[in-house]
Amino acid sequence: MKRVHVIGIRGFGCVVSMGLTLALASIAAGQMTIINTATTETLAKKSFYFEADVIFKPEKWDKGGFQTYGYRTVYGIDNKTEAGINFFYTRNGSTSPKELSVSIKRNFFASERLNAAAAAGATVYVPLNDSAGDRVTTFAYGNASKGFKRLRGLKLTGGVYRVFNGGRGFGTRQGVTAAIEQPLTSRISLVADWISGSNRFGYAAAGVNVQLTKRQFILTTFNVGNSGRGNNFFAIFYGYTY
Repeated sequence: MKRVHVIGIRGFGCVVSMGLTLALASIAAGQMTIINTATTETLAKKSFYFEADVIFKPEKWDKGGFQTYGYRTVYGIDNKTEAGINFFYTRNGSTSPKELSVSIKRNFFASERLNAAAAAGATVYVPLNDSAGDRVTTFAYGNASKGFKRLRGLKLTGGVYRVFNGGRGFGTRQGVTAAIEQPLTSRISLVADWISGSNRFGYAAAGVNVQLTKRQFILTTFNVGNSGRGNNFFAIFYGYTY
């Protein structure tokens, strides 16, 4: 029986396995996540966000290659609360994992004077076929962020997480998260984040976020697993806020 190593958050979740893969994810600048870790911001009331994702490992099927395609949607319930529904489908040469996830986040502290904020939320992952697993798993988290205007807009985010109903063999059930966002120009930023632990969420990632317009961005990233040789992948995300 192949061991499936599932990872990620991005609204949230990327799945990569040692030979069998599923991927799900979420992103940047004021939406649900930076790369895989959650931001402390939420969408404005009645705003709608759509994201199209392509996640891939350019290897042959028998060497762990895969392509994952999906979408993510987020709606601003009020100015401090957002909720989202996401779906991802993976091609890996044998099975075709499919997973649905539902997420919610609440901003409970924000200070323009301190340039700081804090939020908490959760994402529930629902497997839609056998190859995606047989457990509904919940990822709950809380985090805080601090911006530094004197450092060209540098922003740091950190927090903690807890996984519920992971099942046997899931791995680490709790840990920490960390992220950094560094604007280079008014449109281009470097971003990186990390989720601790040896489980489906345990990854380090880095990438470049380009703000195409006021409402659109594209993010390209490379992700490396905390455990498992060759447990890595590329991802491209396009987002639009209505």
